Amino acid sequence: MSLPLFPRSGDKHTCNLSEAVTKPNIVVGEYTYYHDFDDPLRFQDRNVLYHYPVNNDRLVIGKFCSIAHGAKFLFNGGNHKQAACVNYPFAIFGELWEHELHIADSWDNRGDIVIGNDVWIGFEALVMAGVTIGDGARIGSRAIVTRDVPAYAVVAGAPAKLIRKRFPDEDIALLEQVRWWDWSEERIKRDLHLLMGDVSALRESVGE
Repeated sequence: MSLPLFPRSGDKHTCNLSEAVTKPNIVVGEYTYYHDFDDPLRFQDRNVLYHYPVNNDRLVIGKFCSIAHGAKFLFNGGNHKQAACVNYPFAIFGELWEHELHIADSWDNRGDIVIGNDVWIGFEALVMAGVTIGDGARIGSRAIVTRDVPAYAVVAGAPAKLIRKRFPDEDIALLEQVRWWDWSEERIKRDLHLLMGDVSALRESVGE
C-alpha cells in the first residue's frame, strides 16, 4: 500500500516512515510514523547507525509504531569484539596493518533489531543491535535498550528496565490474539472507538 509521505496536512516534521526509507535492509510496516523537529526524511541516515551492508543485519519495524525525535538504532558495526585482547579494531584498517582479516571481524554481530507493532519509542531512546521489542511496548525517553522487551511492557532507564506491564496478562493475551494492526482500514475506522477505549470494551466486542 502506498501512503502519503506526510500524514498530516501542513506538518513536515512527521512522516510515514515506510514511504521515507529506501535502503533494502530497513523494513517498515504501514502507518508507522517518525517525528523529527528538523527533517524526518533523513531517518535512515541519521537514526540508523553503524548499519553496514557487510553484516547483512536488518532493522525491522512493525505497523502503527510511533517513533519520537532522535530515537536511534545502533547496529553491530558500532560494536567492538568482546573476546579480543584489545579494543582497537585492527581489521577496519587492513591497508595500514597489511593483514587479510575481514572487516566484520572487528566487531561482534548480535543480529537484527526487530520492533513489533504499535510500539511507542520515546524521545532520544537508543535501541542496541540484537534487541527485539514486542508488540504494544512503550520505550521511555532516552532509554538505552540493551535487552529484549516483552509485549505490552513499559521500560525506561539506562540500561532500560521493566517499569510495569501496561495491562494484566489476560488483557495482553487478548490483544495479541486480536492483532488489530492486521485489520482492514474499514474495520479500524468502524471500531476506532474500541481501540481508543479500554480493553474491556474490546473484549466484549470480540466475544471473549
